[in-house]
Order: sequence, then C-alpha cells, then structure tokens
Amino acid sequence: MKKFGLIALAFVTATGVYAQKGVEDGSRYGHGQDSIDTWRHISMYQEYYKTNDFKEAYEQGWQDVFRDAPLASVNTYNYGIKILRNLYNDAKKEKNEELMAKYSDELFQVYEQRLKYLDQLNAIAKNKVTEAEIWGQYGHDYTSYNPKVSISRAYEILHKAVELGKGETQYYVLDDLMRVSAQRFANKKDNDEYRDALIQDYLDCAGYIDMFIELQTDDDIIEKASKVKENIDGRFINSGAADCDRLQAIYGPKIENKKDDFEYLSKVVKVMTVFDCKSSDAYFKAAEYAHALSPTAQTAKSLGRLYLTQREDTEKALEYYNQAIELDEDSKSKADTYYYIATLYMSKEKYDNSRSNVQKCISNNPNKGEAYILLAQLYASNINWSNEPALNRCAYFAVIDKLEQAKRMDPSVAERANDLISQYKKQTPQVEDLFMLGIKAGDKVEVKGWINETVTVR
Repeated sequence: MKKFGLIALAFVTATGVYAQKGVEDGSRYGHGQDSIDTWRHISMYQEYYKTNDFKEAYEQGWQDVFRDAPLASVNTYNYGIKILRNLYNDAKKEKNEELMAKYSDELFQVYEQRLKYLDQLNAIAKNKVTEAEIWGQYGHDYTSYNPKVSISRAYEILHKAVELGKGETQYYVLDDLMRVSAQRFANKKDNDEYRDALIQDYLDCAGYIDMFIELQTDDDIIEKASKVKENIDGRFINSGAADCDRLQAIYGPKIENKKDDFEYLSKVVKVMTVFDCKSSDAYFKAAEYAHALSPTAQTAKSLGRLYLTQREDTEKALEYYNQAIELDEDSKSKADTYYYIATLYMSKEKYDNSRSNVQKCISNNPNKGEAYILLAQLYASNINWSNEPALNRCAYFAVIDKLEQAKRMDPSVAERANDLISQYKKQTPQVEDLFMLGIKAGDKVEVKGWINETVTVR
C-alpha cells in the first residue's frame, strides 16, 4: 500500500507538471488534460460555428481556446472575428450597450493577440497574412463595431495599416483612413499638425489607391476601389483643410528653406495642383526648385505651359520649352515641343523663328500632319515677293502643296487640310493674268522671297 501510494503521488505530481495550458508554455494545445480540453473545445465550438449559431460557438469553447491556447489554430482568430461581429450586431439590434461594449472589446483583443503571435501563427497557416493586413482589418472593425470610437485611436491603427501596406492596402482601409483623418481635422481645425497630416494622408491614399487598382483583375473590386478613389478626393476637398490662399500661407514661407528637399517640393506641387492653385507663388517656386533638382523634359514642358498660361511670359515659357527639347530623348515628343514653339512664334508674327522650329519638328517626326499645315499657313502669311500681284498669288500653289503633303503624311488631318485647300484655291492667280506674263498651266514658277520654293501652275 505504501508503495502504491508513492506511485500514485508521483503520477499526480507528473500530471500537475505536464498539464500546462498553451498560453503558459507556448505550446499549441497545452499538455495533459489541458490539451484534451483544448481539442474538445475546438470540436464543440466549430460545430456550432458551422450552423451559424454564433452565441453557442462563443460560449461552448471558443472563449476557452482563445484564452488558453492562442497558438492552437489560425481559425481561432478568423472564426472569432466573425463570431464577435455577429454577437455585436445582435446586441446592437437589442440596443444592449453593455453587451455591445463587451463584444467590441473582445473583438479588438482578437486583433491584438493575433498581432502578438503573428509569426507563430503564420508558421502553421496555409495562407499567411501580413502585419499590414491585420492592422487594416483591425482599423476597419474598430470604426465599424465600436459603440465608442476614439478618433485618435482609430487614426493610430489605420495610419499604421496604410504606412505598412502602402499600395497593397485594401481600398476600404484607405477610405477609412481618409474619413478618420478628415474627421480628426474637423474636430480641431486650428490644429496645423492635423492639417498637415490630412494633406499627407491624402497624398498617400490618392497614390496608393491607384496602385491598388492597377493590381486588380476582378471587375467588382475595381468598381468599388474606383468609388473609393472618388471618395478620397471628395473627403479631402470637402474637408476645408486647403484652398489657394491657405496653401500659399502654409507653403509660401517654407519653400525657400525647403528648396533642396525634392520630396517636400513634389508634395507642394501635387497638393496645389489638386486645388488648381497654379498661379500661386508657392506653386511656381516649388515647381521650379523641383525641376532644378530633378529636371526632365516633362517638368520643363509643364513649367513652360505654366509661365505661358498663368503669367503670359512667352520668353520664360520658350526658355523652358527649349530645355525640354534638350532633355527629351523621344523624337516624337521632341517634335511636339518644336511644333508648339513654332505656334508661339507665329502668334508673335516671328515667322523666321516659327519656320525654323516647324522644320525641326518635321525632321523629328515627318508624319506630323499639323506641322505641314502650320508651314502652309506661314507661307500664306508671306506671299509677297514680286511687284506683279499675279506672281505673288502663285505663292498659294506652295501653300496648297504643303496642305496636300499634310494629307499624305497624316490622314488624320485630311479634313482640316481639305477645308484650307478649298479656301486657298480661291486665292490662286487667274489663268488670264498669268497668260499676260507668258505663264500657262504646267509651267514651273520659282517663288522667291521668304518662301523660296518652285511650284507648278495649275
């Protein structure tokens, strides 16, 4: 009996040692009786879960598994989220605020615990999840299943999710962050920190939603994400965080000290573009400093257009357009810039400069029909080269030749070219006028002067 008692005592002691819960020793299920209990609780709550009996699933095992065996299964968290969301909604229908608060708190504990054990859970998971995904879902549920949302806490969670997820952040999380950020600013509109944060959040979310949409293949998700894209713009614009005067006041004094900070300058340009503040001094300075730090053909052309449309400064515009040509490595793009410069010079009646640039345009892109039309119009503006009016009017044959060439090289301009041809044909010399000069149809005439081309009379 004495020996039997010692054996029994040893068994009890051993059981006590090994009957540890998974939460205590890091095992998945615990040991001994605790392991048996964990498996029983998993089996019980999952049966209720399968029948959507979420209350019984919650009470008959899920709570125990979540508390005692946090590493038992990823489904503890996936199922737990659905269980607690449904229980929260039921409590909400019953207007039971106490239960709403209880289930809400427990739902957030699910996310906190999953983040705590994320690496261990991913090690046993078939489909691994990222920290960014958990924070994003956490933030979405924090604002959706919460009777007392703390805006500061909601912002903290959602901002972390977007910061980690960037362009892979779910579209609804980006929408949540913009909504919360705008609300946070609305509560304290005199807080410049919140204003700056909202502006940065807008820049981030507007960029990330485009990246997210680009990755999608599901039309339904693309449609929903596109709606969120509109929401992001709308929330920012309607927030009142920025208008041209306010943006000028915010950025104007800082530009000079930030002239070597390309990221900051790009942010200023982007935000002020959204609010169409391109005439503001801050926009001009930021755009010019950014271009100086990282010059491209596109930024040079943008500055050219800016000076032309906002300041009516043709000389400065031409300076930037010529920079664009020097920086551009694409012949067709370069041709477009030459063409635009040619139109500017023509509008100023600087015909030599205009012709020089339109010829460079054609050299870079022989198929640009608009260039031949512009050259034809330049010819039509410079027909006088002789004391004989009939010979001067022969210049219109050269005009028509360029319009015919425009059609051959670029059929897309045919309609416009034909309209001009019909107009200029009326300006060509009469047969009898040329007859008096000894010239008949089919003869060659050398049109001298500014045009300096040989034409065929017809």
